[in-house]
Amino acid sequence: MAKCEICEKTASHGNKLSITRSHISKRSPRTWKPNLRSVKAEIDGEVKRISVCAKCLRDGKVKRA
Repeated sequence: MAKCEICEKTASHGNKLSITRSHISKRSPRTWKPNLRSVKAEIDGEVKRISVCAKCLRDGKVKRA
């Protein structure tokens, strides 16, 4: 399953709502997936390829190789 290796963000589940004539008439399941990027990062002095979410990249939690 897709998972950020820094913050461990995973997919979340909920309902997709179909709105017809200002009433919620149908509900169907849907999944929100994290925005993962595969990057080369320096971890413990070694260069590894890891999956990291875009928020961790933007916040500088990962030192890229």
